[in-house]
Amino acid sequence: MMMRLDRFLSESTDLTRSQAKQALRRGEVSVDGEPVRSGALHVDDEQDVLWLGEPIARIGFRYLMMHKPEGVECSLKPTHYPSVLSLIEIEQRERLHPVGRLDVETSGLLLISDDGQWTHRVTTPNRDCLKRYRATLAEPMDEKDAERVTARFKKGVTLEGEDKPTKPATFERLSEQDVLIGVTEGRYHQVRRMMTAVGHSIVSLHRESIGPLELDPDLEPGECRHLRPEEIAAF
Repeated sequence: MMMRLDRFLSESTDLTRSQAKQALRRGEVSVDGEPVRSGALHVDDEQDVLWLGEPIARIGFRYLMMHKPEGVECSLKPTHYPSVLSLIEIEQRERLHPVGRLDVETSGLLLISDDGQWTHRVTTPNRDCLKRYRATLAEPMDEKDAERVTARFKKGVTLEGEDKPTKPATFERLSEQDVLIGVTEGRYHQVRRMMTAVGHSIVSLHRESIGPLELDPDLEPGECRHLRPEEIAAF
């Protein structure tokens, strides 16, 4: 994979992008034995990149699937709860970031990566990537009410404090208190707020899938695994 040299330096060392450019200007970096001062040069996996005479180990981008448990924050700077990254034992963990977010009380599928462009492809609303959630309601819902909610979701729901309704969403009643909800956006606490807007509250929420990826049933809460190549390419 081709990558700008300054970006490669910042993602494979402790240098920031600005520090990488300074190192290049000072002549500290060489590619295949030749000094390089421009960060715009693109390098690939076959080239030897040295900084101060030492080879730079190529880590490459990482793509993980986590079964997020309740009680952890999808934040790089958590406030009241531990960060999901604290559950991961991997080299240069600090370079990873959650791909989208789940609130503290929500469990289920969470993607984690250090590839910003891939993250954008997964999370941008323009791609209408469907996220599916299983919710348990506080009160029972009968079939007639489920039909009403389904119709509301198809048209979009106006959330409290907002003027623009949500994009059309899917709704399916599984039992009196268990439902499936599908959304293509990522507004703040969107699924819970949508259900509140139609007269119901959620007591537990679990994300089952993001686009074509479903949560691996072998993952226990707090566990993660690397995505397979075809899973990465799905986005």
